[in-house]
Amino acid sequence: MSEPGALRMRLEGLVREVAKFGAVGAVGVLVDLGVFNLVRHFSDLPVVRASVIATVVAIAFNYLGFRYFTYRDRDKSSRTKELVLFLVFSLIGLVIQNGVLYAATYGFGWDTPLQSNFFKFFGIGVATLFRFWSYRTWVFRALPAKEAVQTAESFLGKTPRQAVRRQPDRV
Repeated sequence: MSEPGALRMRLEGLVREVAKFGAVGAVGVLVDLGVFNLVRHFSDLPVVRASVIATVVAIAFNYLGFRYFTYRDRDKSSRTKELVLFLVFSLIGLVIQNGVLYAATYGFGWDTPLQSNFFKFFGIGVATLFRFWSYRTWVFRALPAKEAVQTAESFLGKTPRQAVRRQPDRV
């Protein structure tokens, strides 16, 4: 395949990945903001504690979405390692996300419901950039090319020999 064709295929793959990541992430944002506002409305918890609870709920939701939708074709050989890495990078994202909210609330005194939701949302955006990079680089790693071909062939129900066998030419 030519280099421009290979580059185009890689870009198309990245666009699909970003779209799937964004779809799961968008629903995760709704879960995060929904839980955050419910906790704030029905409890007396401080804003950042309510945000941490909401973020943890969204992290659990997002893991399921990423594993079974966005990255379902990725390496599944070590789920324990994958989950540990996901949790580590998610916790770093949690600190980034809630650090923004903490700075706005306690550093600047911006703690009205509108301001809290704005800075929660802004923190989610900043943390999402980190999460996308870390999840695709370290957590949901791509299969090596040989394993990817074998996985695709087994999915199609063909062995490598069956896949290459040609039908006789008809005259």
